[in-house]
Amino acid sequence: MRIIVHGGAGSGASLGGPTPERQAVLDAAASDGAAEATPLQAVVTAIRRLEADERFNAGRGGAVQSDGVVRVDAGLMTSDRTVGAVANVPGVEAAVDAARVVAAETPHVCVAGEHAAELAADFGVETGFDLTTERTRERFADADPPTGSPKAHLDWLRERFGRGGEHDHDTVGAVAGVEPRSTGSRSTAGGGRFAAATSTAGRWFALAGRVGDVPQVGAGFFCTPAGGASATGAGEDIARVTLARRAVDHLAGGAAADRAAALAIDEFEELTGSTAGVIVCGPDGVGAARNSESMQVAVAERYRGSRNCP
Repeated sequence: MRIIVHGGAGSGASLGGPTPERQAVLDAAASDGAAEATPLQAVVTAIRRLEADERFNAGRGGAVQSDGVVRVDAGLMTSDRTVGAVANVPGVEAAVDAARVVAAETPHVCVAGEHAAELAADFGVETGFDLTTERTRERFADADPPTGSPKAHLDWLRERFGRGGEHDHDTVGAVAGVEPRSTGSRSTAGGGRFAAATSTAGRWFALAGRVGDVPQVGAGFFCTPAGGASATGAGEDIARVTLARRAVDHLAGGAAADRAAALAIDEFEELTGSTAGVIVCGPDGVGAARNSESMQVAVAERYRGSRNCP
């Protein structure tokens, strides 16, 4: 198993800096994922660890929306185009597990809100969490929270949403793949099995109910037989240009993983002028690119008995 994991892209300030402590968690998440038997289980295991750590903006300790509630998004996809996503879900720390329920148990691609939480609970995912922390509650209180209707909230957030600050761009993601059985040739499209997943609590001071790129297929995550990608950064812009899909399209066109990531970020910057990062896993290995100040990543590789996994 080969896996690459990211902890979010943004400014050094928004990420709290690329700290050794955060890097250690990312390294552990990648190692845990690489020990799994399938790419899907690899990305789910890695992301669960990050969702449980309040130093990342996914699950507990995540960004607070304009009504004071933390709501999470997550999406995952495998190279056979199995997809599951959840959007704007309260009270669920392991959003990636909820997304997996959608993929495994429903005929749908995405389920949203309290209904997604109820669905996840029916299949054993823990719900009812208070996802705020003392730090996030204090930050929200200091921002003079709005009251009234959504229009009043919009007036309030225009001076706040997307303005940076600690953990503003954080999103966690993972992409994993196994090598094909030895065929003596690298000519088959993609040549392996892959999975991609992304999870977030969104961006600080978003309108209550806001959904960004993360649970949107092709934007925050994408996977085909050519490989997989997970994106992070300015979510509205990522969604507008389907950043993860662009990276996978470059894999399908024959680009190596690092080149596919770099091409996708170059296109994104040209189209939007905004900041983002993307990680990629393809048949030749893994790659990452960003135009943001910082994006911490971790890579792990482990094979069971031989270089060619069954």
